Amino acid sequence: MAAVCMAAALVLTACGRSGGGGASAPAGSVPSGKVTGTITLWAQGAEGEKLPKLIKGFEAANPGVKVKVTAIPWDAAHAKYQSAIAGGTTPDVAQMGTTWMADFADSFQTVARGIDTGDIFPDAKAAAVVKGDTVGVPWYVDAPVIYYRTDLAKKAGYTSPPKTWPEFKAMAKAMQTKAGAKWGVALRPGGGGSFQTMLPFVFSNGASLMNSSGSKWTLDSPQMAGAMKYYQSFFTEGIADRNLSIAPGAQESAFVKGRTPMLITGGVGISALNQAGGAGFERKYAVMPFPKKQSSTSFVGGSNLVVFRNSEHSAAAWKLVQYLSKAKAQADWYKTTGDLPAVQSAWNEPGLRTDPKLKVFKKQLDSVQAPPANTAWTQVSAAADSQLERIVKGTDHGSVLGTEVPAEQRGFDRNRELTDGTQYHQRPGRPPQDRPGCRARTARPEPRPE
Repeated sequence: MAAVCMAAALVLTACGRSGGGGASAPAGSVPSGKVTGTITLWAQGAEGEKLPKLIKGFEAANPGVKVKVTAIPWDAAHAKYQSAIAGGTTPDVAQMGTTWMADFADSFQTVARGIDTGDIFPDAKAAAVVKGDTVGVPWYVDAPVIYYRTDLAKKAGYTSPPKTWPEFKAMAKAMQTKAGAKWGVALRPGGGGSFQTMLPFVFSNGASLMNSSGSKWTLDSPQMAGAMKYYQSFFTEGIADRNLSIAPGAQESAFVKGRTPMLITGGVGISALNQAGGAGFERKYAVMPFPKKQSSTSFVGGSNLVVFRNSEHSAAAWKLVQYLSKAKAQADWYKTTGDLPAVQSAWNEPGLRTDPKLKVFKKQLDSVQAPPANTAWTQVSAAADSQLERIVKGTDHGSVLGTEVPAEQRGFDRNRELTDGTQYHQRPGRPPQDRPGCRARTARPEPRPE
């Protein structure tokens, strides 16, 4: 079988975090008594803007504590954390995207005793473990599912969602031929975050990103190639748009108008589509788990809460993390932001328990995977984004299309290395870029691949 596109553009070996920076600092226990001080907390995007309202409950319960929240744009956050760590100016607490955990883990404390993580989704909890140390507490989770217009699906001859890959493609095509849609499904054709958004197809086909020992990237497996060919086929068969707009609100608008009646996104899509569609639109669409190949497995993202090792208010900081990890606080946070709770019992709170769309998300969260906790991931995924775009747009003919082009003809730079010592090869002119690869959503545009 021909090697998958990422193998044609990325040859990676000997991965793993470099030895610098030292281990994460150990934490103590969450205090049961009074705490005092001013806690600094950095959070990204809408979370940073809306968090002060939720924090008021914590401050009321702990009158000796004030929480100062700083909102950071997603596109500036990674660099800001890098600078703060280098300059010794980190906050006490931060919202940390799951795919950034390995990048900064050496600067975090291990989770304090007394933080109950037993009720957190297991795969989300695993994403907070780096080199055997638990260095964060899942705050909220996200897993892409497929949104579809039920009214148009009925016109296309479907009264229930498809369950397999062939059935899913057939439904997407029928949305065009029978329901009058311009495109069957919105799929990312490349650009920042595109490889991450296709990971559910990769995982559902049984592919792994690394070998079991974490010593080698496995982007050239038959399972990876199969997933890539299936994804590519939507574009070659005219079911998905090679020039898909990721401008703010574009996908929601196309969904509401019926031009593209299926899209892939996370929990935030519910509020975004309801707002775009207006009163009653929530009755015109539903969500379904990813169709099955070997499995029905989505990508799990979200954000963790971390406490930096040089925090001067560790006791109060961990008490805040404990507060934000409680089911009631997470249910309230969902109602405010649409962020899905990481604590499973929060899904039993009023307003969440009976929601039919949330039931699908909860089911999908039982079958999810996260990328490896590896410092190379940001660069690997950025390089894969570029290669995916070439495959989708037909400018690469030596990977999934049938023949392996010799390296000498592909313009590889054999001497370039990733920051952790992992070697990779990429075509010149499109260097990897640091970007927030933190979440699994696609409803919002880059630079926050959500």
